[in-house]
Amino acid sequence: MTDAQETAADAALRNTTGGGPPDDGESSPGLPVPIPLLEPREGIPPVVADESALAEVIAAFAAGTGPVAVDAERASGYRYGQRAYLVQLRREGAGSALIDPVGCPDLSGLGEVLAGTEWILHAATQDLPCLREIGMVPTSLFDTELAGRLAGFPRVGLGAMVESVLGYALEKGHSAVDWSTRPLPEPWLRYAALDVELLVDLRDALEKELDRQGKLEWARQEFDAIAAAPPAPPRKDPWRRTSGMHKVRRRRQMAVVRELWTARDRIAQRRDISPGKVLGDAAIVEAALALPVNVHALAALPGYGQRMGRRQLDQWMAAVERARALPDAELPQPGQTPSGPPPPRSWAEKDPVAAARLSAARAAVSALAEQLHLPQENLITPDTVRRLCWEPPQRVDADTVAETLTGHGARPWQVEQVTPGLVTALVQAQA
Repeated sequence: MTDAQETAADAALRNTTGGGPPDDGESSPGLPVPIPLLEPREGIPPVVADESALAEVIAAFAAGTGPVAVDAERASGYRYGQRAYLVQLRREGAGSALIDPVGCPDLSGLGEVLAGTEWILHAATQDLPCLREIGMVPTSLFDTELAGRLAGFPRVGLGAMVESVLGYALEKGHSAVDWSTRPLPEPWLRYAALDVELLVDLRDALEKELDRQGKLEWARQEFDAIAAAPPAPPRKDPWRRTSGMHKVRRRRQMAVVRELWTARDRIAQRRDISPGKVLGDAAIVEAALALPVNVHALAALPGYGQRMGRRQLDQWMAAVERARALPDAELPQPGQTPSGPPPPRSWAEKDPVAAARLSAARAAVSALAEQLHLPQENLITPDTVRRLCWEPPQRVDADTVAETLTGHGARPWQVEQVTPGLVTALVQAQA
């Protein structure tokens, strides 16, 4: 039995946090039956949608104590971009709050009173960008999903973690709804409030488990790295990420993808709608491969069928024609300039010695990750291993490998854990 399995099976852990609802469910042999969590402790809080109500929330949370649980709901798949359409918070002494960022687009005042307070988020990197847009940036955080990964839990979704660690079952039926809907239905608000209901309890239990496994300092380093990370820079040539792009080989066809993607993005942004609802990726690729010569040829392609009006067809055909008219010198190049090692599948041909290093290093990381009961990618990122193996230090020893790993962004705990195995792997592969 792994550490994670012992954690899930330890009924005592479910009652160590003290803040959850009473455990009044019936138990069955083995694991206790999860208790459905149906209502927030103080009921569904009113939605804060104006400055006066926001001022009251800011005052309440400034007077609260301990860490603050934070969550955000977006309208992915419905709206353009990744903005927040609901922010949920909970703190001891303040209770829970539901804030509408449409009515209250600037939450920097709330962010300021919570400065220095530990924020508890689940999968923090998903919510931090949209929170940053409205003025909420933590200086200290605890990520319950990442904590679950480091502790070796096989399932780290919020519902699975709350169930296995605390013994309560959360409803997860509204996670993919259109959170830009106004007014928000009561069942959605209940779901949103429950998402932060037990985050503090979950954080406390996971901290104890990480400490028991000797991994608490690892987690703290990971959390600090997330909090200190700058915003991601804009993606270069985002049109290259069109699904199905691997089918597009010729530069003229790539130009069609670029023109259609750019036109679609402009329309989606103007209409505030998900780009996929304007024109699917599959339709973009179909037009690029076919290079239609007129609207009738375009209309015959999958994705441009009967439900698409003539005006829409004309705008997509205009994009295709712009691509067809480009001089060769302005056509996109086949691929982006790589910023790191080539794809591993080509290593055996390009550099067989590097391929041998990578194979040995991967085996070492895999064995250590299994021993430590955590995912390989959390032990050390695959990209870091590839960069080390493609361009290893001239002299391979513990100091030079550790320095190389640190230069690629590995945290101290990661360097300490993986360096001995990677040194052995590199030396043996080069022997």
